[in-house]
Amino acid sequence: MAQNITAEIISVGTEILLGEITDTNSVHIARTMRDIGINVFFMTSVGDNEGRITDSIRTALSRAQVVITTGGLGPTVDDMTRQGVAAATDRALLFHQDLLDKIAERFTGFRVAMTDNNRRQAYLPEDALLIENPVGTAPCFLVEQHGHIVISLPGVPREMKFLLAERVVPLLRERYQLGIIKALNLHAAGIGESALDDLIGVDLLESSNPTVGLAAHSGVVDMRITAKADDEALADQMIAEVEAKLRERVGTYIFGTDGETIELALVRRLQAHMLNLAISEIGLVDAVSARVKAAPDGLVILRHVEQFNSPAEISADLDLGDMAVKTAERICQESGADVGIAVVSNPEQQNDHADSEVGTAVAVYFDGQVSSRVYGFGARAAEARSWTSTWALSRAWRMLEATVL
Repeated sequence: MAQNITAEIISVGTEILLGEITDTNSVHIARTMRDIGINVFFMTSVGDNEGRITDSIRTALSRAQVVITTGGLGPTVDDMTRQGVAAATDRALLFHQDLLDKIAERFTGFRVAMTDNNRRQAYLPEDALLIENPVGTAPCFLVEQHGHIVISLPGVPREMKFLLAERVVPLLRERYQLGIIKALNLHAAGIGESALDDLIGVDLLESSNPTVGLAAHSGVVDMRITAKADDEALADQMIAEVEAKLRERVGTYIFGTDGETIELALVRRLQAHMLNLAISEIGLVDAVSARVKAAPDGLVILRHVEQFNSPAEISADLDLGDMAVKTAERICQESGADVGIAVVSNPEQQNDHADSEVGTAVAVYFDGQVSSRVYGFGARAAEARSWTSTWALSRAWRMLEATVL
């Protein structure tokens, strides 16, 4: 039976807090923990300050069996993870001559002179288990404290990834009875997060294993099913049971799983029924057409694309909503396409507006029917391209799902 083990990740480095680098190490460690069945409930970033590093480690040890630090093991004055681990576990830092000799050997192998400050790397917390680093100079280590453990890894991503895979994961598997945590993402479109939440129901959303979580991304909502089990087969079975319930309740909005995109779903639906597509982009050039063209077989179903820099090039009389509706129908009639998508945006509007002025409109025409929506942001707004293109593609996909047998 798999143990319920929790881990906490602490990324050390002031450069992270200053926004100078992106902390990809914590993400990689978290995914690795997930894959071996260890729960991660907290990730912390802390600067190069011994007191704050110490406090972070103490806090992590109070709520997780496994604490993994990354960074702060180098030879410079601001590398303070060793001191922080020692202080948090009430240990002294001890010098190891044999460790310094090994560090010197590595520098000799690099044909580089070792500076005196590398002596700092030969200090480890008392009774620490050395984790040799064959791909770098910074020694890593494990300290046990009242049945919990702290594992300190380097901050260099290449070194961290190697040691995590080759040293830490085998160590954790040997120490604990681990199962597996597996996840499946279902992608939904054409519905907001709150409406989807209501349709799914509290029985699934409050389930403890598997869990169901929602995350909205520019017009698409992900439903993430996560299962923890003793083995992969059981995890797959648990996920499949919840997936079946989700598809029963909200299946009309689900267009794909994991890495599948809404443009790929639309292209597949058009191909399945031998339909083709026309796109008109007014004020948002390439917002929709570029995504369709980039999808596998997107060019096969794309019959016609027209582009204008501004709605003023079409008409000064129509409001943007009417223009989108009339354009979606027109491009189908003129090009002979089965489905028409029109996006119309006002480049003069940059931000959301509280008044009735419309900055962006989307319309889809198919089989004599039109589905449309208007927004209060213009073509220069930060969300214009992602939201408008996703809503246009999802609206077309939803129309086909609802009307094509």
